[in-house]
Amino acid sequence: MDGDSVESERFVKAALLGVAVAEETRRLLRLHFSPAEVGADGRVHVEVPYPDSAVVETVLEVAAECFGQTHQDALDSLLQLAGFDDDSLLNRPAC
Repeated sequence: MDGDSVESERFVKAALLGVAVAEETRRLLRLHFSPAEVGADGRVHVEVPYPDSAVVETVLEVAAECFGQTHQDALDSLLQLAGFDDDSLLNRPAC
C-alpha cells in the first residue's frame, strides 16, 4: 500500500468510529430521555445514570479536547448531531 492509501484507510476508519460513537451516544440519550424536564429557558434536562454517564462524559471530554471547545460547546454539538430537534427520534417514545 502506498502512503495515500494508508491515509485514506485511516480516514475511513476514523469516520466509521465517529459514526459509531455518535450513534451509541444517541442511543444512550434516547434511552434516558424520558421523562425529561424542560426548563424555563427551553433547555432539556436528561438524567443519564452511571455507567452510561461515564461514556457520555468521556465522549464530551474527547470532543472538547479534539476540537478546542468547552464541554458545553461539545454537548451542544453532540445534541445537534444526535438530531435533538422536533423531528428527532429522541423525541419519540422508545419501543
